[in-house]
Amino acid sequence: MRVTIGILFSVLLMINLSAGTHILRLLSEYSLTTTYGIRTEQLPRFNEYDFIIVGAGPGGSTVANRLSENQNWRILLLEAGEPEGILQQIPSFSSINSKYDWQYKYEPQDKACLGMKDRTCPCPKGKSLGGTTTINGMVYARGHKLDFDIWAQQGNYGWSYEEILPYFRKSERVNLREPVDEPYRGRDGYLHVQNSPWSTPVKTAFLDSGKELGYDVVDYNGRQQIGFSDSQLTMVNGTRCSASKAYLRIRRLNLDIVTEATVSRVLIDDNNHAYGVEFIKNNKTYRINAGKEVILSAGTINTPQLLMLSGIGPKDHLDELGIKVVKDARVGYNLCDHVAFIGLTFLVNQSVEFLANARTPEAALQYAINGTGRHSGTLPSAVAFARTKHAVDARPDIELILRAGAFNMDGDEGRSRGISQEVYDKVWKPIEGQVTWAIWLSPQLARSKGRITLRSTNIADHPIINANLLDDPSDVEVLVEGIKFALNISQSQTFQRYGSRLHDTKIPGCEALEFNSDDYWRCAIRSVTATFNHEMGTAKMGPATDPAAVVDPELRVHGIRGLRVIDASIMPEIPVGHLSATTYMIAEKAADMIKRSWQN
Repeated sequence: MRVTIGILFSVLLMINLSAGTHILRLLSEYSLTTTYGIRTEQLPRFNEYDFIIVGAGPGGSTVANRLSENQNWRILLLEAGEPEGILQQIPSFSSINSKYDWQYKYEPQDKACLGMKDRTCPCPKGKSLGGTTTINGMVYARGHKLDFDIWAQQGNYGWSYEEILPYFRKSERVNLREPVDEPYRGRDGYLHVQNSPWSTPVKTAFLDSGKELGYDVVDYNGRQQIGFSDSQLTMVNGTRCSASKAYLRIRRLNLDIVTEATVSRVLIDDNNHAYGVEFIKNNKTYRINAGKEVILSAGTINTPQLLMLSGIGPKDHLDELGIKVVKDARVGYNLCDHVAFIGLTFLVNQSVEFLANARTPEAALQYAINGTGRHSGTLPSAVAFARTKHAVDARPDIELILRAGAFNMDGDEGRSRGISQEVYDKVWKPIEGQVTWAIWLSPQLARSKGRITLRSTNIADHPIINANLLDDPSDVEVLVEGIKFALNISQSQTFQRYGSRLHDTKIPGCEALEFNSDDYWRCAIRSVTATFNHEMGTAKMGPATDPAAVVDPELRVHGIRGLRVIDASIMPEIPVGHLSATTYMIAEKAADMIKRSWQN
């Protein structure tokens, strides 16, 4: 369901335009010179800065804030997108496929996305101040203790759970309904983490079903991750709390932020020292020097693209494109994501309003005045983490996300996810107008790995993203078990009070298989595939003895002085959860490492 500009203007005409209304508070934070208190420059004010940061997502925004705490350092933050807009602050609004989205697409898949248009899954990534945190589902989920202990065991000193937990706590300002595992949570950070003000009967039923099945309602960012939970979201007072809103609403004369500036390469001298960047703005090319370091925080897709365009990458691939090789490195490999099955739909046979209608003037009015109601929430309204029979250790290997409404209630959502018209018309169109709910599932410890390569030497050409989704059959088998778990939830006494039943129209391409059999679900999984857009790993962290490592445990690019990577691309293995939370932690820790390095 989408909020439109027309709705907002209609609401403003309907209400008393007093300074206390929620929408007017948002408008008051937006002007031509600043956006939510963030001042930007048309161009860099100086020819040289101490640190140049590329990308203003959860990595770059955080590092820019922390490094600018030192008033003796000049910091330049370059962002390819624009400042985020007013509509991005409304949780129910989607900016996917807009100017705030890079609008990447995976290459056509052989084993996944078969029911998507052109066998291609979209890959939305944020292109604005705040990066992907301006367009994502806002779920804040850190990962399991073992995830980080395994990173440390691989030779990444300083990255055990005990060592990184203080940085999770440092980043967040938590304000949640119970339960809250206080020793693991932070109250004084920049990033607001809250529950949605909006709730529905389906969320209550989901949590009660978990209890019925023997699970606790937990704080999944505390000591116990396995269980059912209300979604913890990066939001504040009914609005999105993006990375830029969290970390860049600071007025520091030593921090310059330049938007709509696309960095095309890192400048590296003959001694393998990164001394600046080249960027393009308004069709003009500029060069700016970095006295201390260049920091790439452009994300899992753009960071490897920039590294390779700068001569850091696989020699054979760079040679093919005629790029001078500065450092032969495994850049672009190890791509991993939380793949998902999004085809489970459930109907109810009672006239219960599981989902408030977002298209009504009343819903818009409620949000405009108080910042509450349907528009203050996101469709991922509750989550569960569990272990299937395929789990290999204490970590949950499946995540279930409750969706208050399926694609039949919002065809635009299905189209934005890439579902083909044939599949939509067969499965969801016949039940348009009926009340539904859905569960999306994702294997948390995905084994399928892909790769990013350059399409050309032009920064404007999107790189080739071969995600290789569901290549490892174990990812499919975890999803099959996850579906069985989801069906158990739907068949609980709690949901049966609403007459909940599985929508049993077969997915095109799977008609010959017995519905609800394992083989049917294997086919359905490979057809109605999506990802949670948690791409990671393409500039892997590891010690010098690891031939696949691109950066060392202090995130310095191996073999290149003055160049670090601080974003999700450094993750050596995919953690449980949602990766923006972990990226904030990485950036907080990296900022401290940089400070120690230069203070010494």
